[in-house]
Amino acid sequence: MFDPVDQLSQPVTFPFSGRTAKNRFLKSAMSERLATFSPFDPCRRGQPTEELVRLYETWAKGDIGIIVTGNIQIKKDHLEATGNAIIDKNLPSVFLQEWTEVARAAKSQGSLVIGQLNHPGRQVSINIQPYPEAPSDVEQPSTGGLLFGRPTPLTKDGIKDIVDRFAFAASILHEAGFDGVQLHAAHGYLLSQFLAKRTNLRTDEYGGSLVNRAQILLEIIAAIREAVQSPSFIISVKLNSHDEGFCIEESITVAKLLEDAGVDFIEVSGGAYEQITRSSQEKSYTVKTREGYFVEYAELLRSHLKLSKVVATGGFQTSQGMADAISRGAADIIGLARPLTAEPLLVRDILRGETKQAKGDKFPESPMLRFVASAAQMAEIGNGQDITDFDNEFQVARLIAKMQKEIPVAISEALFS
Repeated sequence: MFDPVDQLSQPVTFPFSGRTAKNRFLKSAMSERLATFSPFDPCRRGQPTEELVRLYETWAKGDIGIIVTGNIQIKKDHLEATGNAIIDKNLPSVFLQEWTEVARAAKSQGSLVIGQLNHPGRQVSINIQPYPEAPSDVEQPSTGGLLFGRPTPLTKDGIKDIVDRFAFAASILHEAGFDGVQLHAAHGYLLSQFLAKRTNLRTDEYGGSLVNRAQILLEIIAAIREAVQSPSFIISVKLNSHDEGFCIEESITVAKLLEDAGVDFIEVSGGAYEQITRSSQEKSYTVKTREGYFVEYAELLRSHLKLSKVVATGGFQTSQGMADAISRGAADIIGLARPLTAEPLLVRDILRGETKQAKGDKFPESPMLRFVASAAQMAEIGNGQDITDFDNEFQVARLIAKMQKEIPVAISEALFS
C-alpha cells in the first residue's frame, strides 16, 4: 500500500506556463462575498476588504499548492451575488492596490494564486440586475424563491465587450501579482450558457455547432494572451462534466479545444442554480462509485488529453481517497472547497501526517445548507473569529433555526421539507 502523503506532496508542473505547484492540492473557488457592496451605487461595489485579505492569508498558511479565488465579476452591475469582488474597466478604480494585497497574502507561503473570472449571464437575481444578458432569451427558472429577469441576447458587439472585459480583468490580476486566472465555464454561468444547447439558441457564429458555442471561450483565452503578454501566466478553465444541453462527449471535445489553446489545467465540476436545492439522489450530473463526485469523469477526460492537467473537485474526504485518484491517473490535482472553510489548515495537517480525513458535518441532506454554512465560516475566518464546528449538532440546529427565520418561505420549504 502506497503512502498517501507521498502521492499528495509531489509537485506538479504545468505544460504551457511552465509554472510548478508545490503539491497536488488546489483550493477550489467559492463565493466569499467579502467585497464591498452598495445597492445604490455600482461604483462602490467589489472592492477587496481586509476580511478578504485575512481569509487568503489564512489559507496560505495551510500549505495549499494552488489557491483559486472566488468568482471575480467583470461587470459591476452583473453579479452572482452581493459582496462579489469586481474588476470592471468602467469603474473609476480597478482596486489594483487591494488586489496586490490579496495576491501577497495568498502567495505568502509559496502557493500559486489564481483569480477566477466570471459573468453570471442570466443567472443573476432580479434584485441585482432585472435586465440580464445571455446568449439567448432563455429565462432562468425561479429557484427556491429567487427570481430572475428574462435575458436579452448579447449582440456581437456585446460579446466583444465581454471578451475585452475578461482580458482586462486578467491583465489587472497579472499586474497585481497573480500567477494566472481561471475562466468559470461551469455552474450555469454565462460561458456555460454559451456551451449548452438549451441556453444557446443562436444562429450566428456563436451558436449551433459545438465549436461555435465554444467560440467565445476561445476568444477570451486569445484576448488574455494578447493583454497579458507573459508566457508564464497560467490560464485555466472550470468546466462542467455535463449538463442539460451539454453532454459528456461535448465536454471532452471542448477540453481538447482548450488544450489546443494552451490551457494549463481544467477543473472538472458540475451543477447549476436550478439544481442547488435538489437532493443528492436527484443529482444526475454526479457519479460517486469512488470518493469524489466527478472522479470517474475526470479519469475519462484525462485519458483524452496529452498535456493539460485535470483537477477533480468535490466529495473528497480522506487522504487515501485523494491519493487513490492521483495514483491511478484519474486526476493530476485534488480540489477542495468546503472542507477548507471548516479547516483552513487541512492540507498542511494531511501533508504532516497529523490527520487522514476532513471533518464531517451533521447537516441533513441539503447542498444549500452546506453552501450557507461555508459562507458563514469564510466570514468568520475573514473577521478573525473562531470557526463554527458544524460537526456539532447544536451548532447545526442553530444555523438551521437562523435560516428558517431569515430566508423566504419558498426557500425554507425547499430546504427543510
